[in-house]
Amino acid sequence: MTSRRRQLVLLVPALAVSACAGLPGSDPPRVSVAGIEALPGEGLELRFLVKLRVQNPNEGAIDYRGISMELDLMGHPFASGVSDAAGSVPRFGEAVIGVPATVSAMNAVRQMLGLPSRDVRRLDYQLRGKLAGPVGAALRFESKGELDVAAFGRGPLR
Repeated sequence: MTSRRRQLVLLVPALAVSACAGLPGSDPPRVSVAGIEALPGEGLELRFLVKLRVQNPNEGAIDYRGISMELDLMGHPFASGVSDAAGSVPRFGEAVIGVPATVSAMNAVRQMLGLPSRDVRRLDYQLRGKLAGPVGAALRFESKGELDVAAFGRGPLR
């Protein structure tokens, strides 16, 4: 098989998968923070397992092979993480995916100094990321919500 034919054979399925993800009537997944659990830290970093609830509002299942995310608190970058988790979110269904996330000590200190002096029980968050699909296709997501600060020291954060 010639080099040009081989490239065409590899390119056509990739374009088909990418085109399917952008079809009219296909909605992006809805992703929210379902919980946060502490993990052992390393050096000057804090580590958390961020549990993301992924809802699929579409007719077809979402197959994923990896996920990446960035989490902002109160409008400032806080944590980021990646996972090579693979699975499927069923049609009109949901799944919880755990993503190990890292917070630099400087980001943690910056967030603490930025907290108002009053009693803060909830923090606004913004979440961005992508679910990697087959052959380089990806579904991007973005959401906003609130985290309950009181739960931080007592196990999973919801």
